[in-house]
Amino acid sequence: MFEELTSTIEFQMSLLLFVALGGYLLATRIHQSAVIGEILVGLVVGPSILGLITYTDFIDGLAGLGSIILLFVIGFEFEVRDIANWKYCVIALVGVVVPWIGGYLCAMLFGMDFYSAIFIGTALTATSIAITANVLREMGKLHQPFAKAIIGAAVIDDVLSLIVLSVCQDLSATGELAVSGILFMIIKAFGFVIVGALVGAKFIPKLLNWMDGTRIVRKFPEFVFIFAMMIAFFYAMCAEAVGISAIVGAFLAGVCVNRVDLKHSMDIKLGAEYLYIIFASIFFVSLGIIADLRYLQPDMMLFIVVLCVVALATKILGCGLPAKCMGMTWKESMMIGVGMTPRGEVAMIVGLIALNHFKELAAATADPARSAELLALGNELFIAIVVVSLVTTIIVPLIFNGIFFRKERKEAQACAAEIRTHT
Repeated sequence: MFEELTSTIEFQMSLLLFVALGGYLLATRIHQSAVIGEILVGLVVGPSILGLITYTDFIDGLAGLGSIILLFVIGFEFEVRDIANWKYCVIALVGVVVPWIGGYLCAMLFGMDFYSAIFIGTALTATSIAITANVLREMGKLHQPFAKAIIGAAVIDDVLSLIVLSVCQDLSATGELAVSGILFMIIKAFGFVIVGALVGAKFIPKLLNWMDGTRIVRKFPEFVFIFAMMIAFFYAMCAEAVGISAIVGAFLAGVCVNRVDLKHSMDIKLGAEYLYIIFASIFFVSLGIIADLRYLQPDMMLFIVVLCVVALATKILGCGLPAKCMGMTWKESMMIGVGMTPRGEVAMIVGLIALNHFKELAAATADPARSAELLALGNELFIAIVVVSLVTTIIVPLIFNGIFFRKERKEAQACAAEIRTHT
């Protein structure tokens, strides 16, 4: 009876939201972003420590919804011109090449084979838009030039990273590079971003504004909101269909929707905000749950520490220096470099692909000893990538709060304390 109860959707939803609330409480106690609190609580309740929650398909689905809604909401703060900037392309390109080289050389230095090294390099190319965007949103900095540079470059970075991943998969599967397939993927990916942004920005606001004046909307004010959310998930689906991350599609949908001026309909931004509060919280908790640190072996520690340093340094330099060369101040350049460092769920996907690749190799090997060796190598790669992803995800809010915006945070806390004193 108890097992049947705990397996229900209702129980799992209530448990995940309870854990998310715990993340908020922890974040308040340690004076950090809610993201940090939610990830840390996810680690505690997940397989790494208490083992109360495992990463199931249900959690994976909810986390996917959370990441899509999060980027849809973030898109409201941007215009098409904010992401169609050649400077962001340069930042993203250098910010992919430098980490890939750094990750590849680091793996080779520690004696890994060629295919393991290219998976490590590919994992370091990724940038998780969701993490930094949420931190900047909490701080009210999304309208700053450096924030727009981070988001714009991160969108392009996501496309480039998934192209690199496609190359990596081709090499690991066949040992050969299919140039025609790579070119086709580049055309599809950038074609979707360009067409989706330009066509959507031109027609979607007009369509929603027209709907706002119809009779059905006056009777059912939520009609336009439902339609807008449908667009968000449709864009996410199209993005996955062309081989890039669904969250890029959701972000583009948010950019397209932000121009609407509704008079009779439910506020799209307000409605999306409420969805974001629920599902984005589960998304951040899930990042802690998926990181099963029980697989972390002592002999891997040095490699993981060095890889974390390489992951941070290559993104900070690879994105920060191009930003400086294009006219940003040193502080803005460093903030862009730091803001591009979270690997988040994108790197975890690369880790899962690497793990599955070595599982397939192990299954195809007749020698039991070699099969066990391949499985161990796959697990080591996966946990190394997951730890790097987790460290880079956690460290960004700490750096932004503790270094770049320390003065502003202290002033805000002093102001809040003064208000409490007078009340």
